[in-house]
Amino acid sequence: MIAITPHMRVLVAVESVDFRVGIDGLAQRCRAVLREEPFQGTVFLFRSRSHTAIKLLIYDGQGFWLCHKRLSRGRFRYWPQAADGVVSEALAHEVQVL
Repeated sequence: MIAITPHMRVLVAVESVDFRVGIDGLAQRCRAVLREEPFQGTVFLFRSRSHTAIKLLIYDGQGFWLCHKRLSRGRFRYWPQAADGVVSEALAHEVQVL
């Protein structure tokens, strides 16, 4: 089980992502769009275009964890916004609310 603790850095991709991509595609998006290195232990949070699913990408020092949650009903209504329109920082308890 993965626990997101208050000392972890959490970055939220503001724009929706094509969920057909896997770990490699999301890691590339971290580098190219979010301008962050995915091997630093940062938690990356992505939302699907339909707003019904989210993915978390986390590197734990040995490999990547890719967590996927899809809602059976409804959509993720709240989603952080950013001044630059690309990435927003979030706190651990905010991720729990999502």
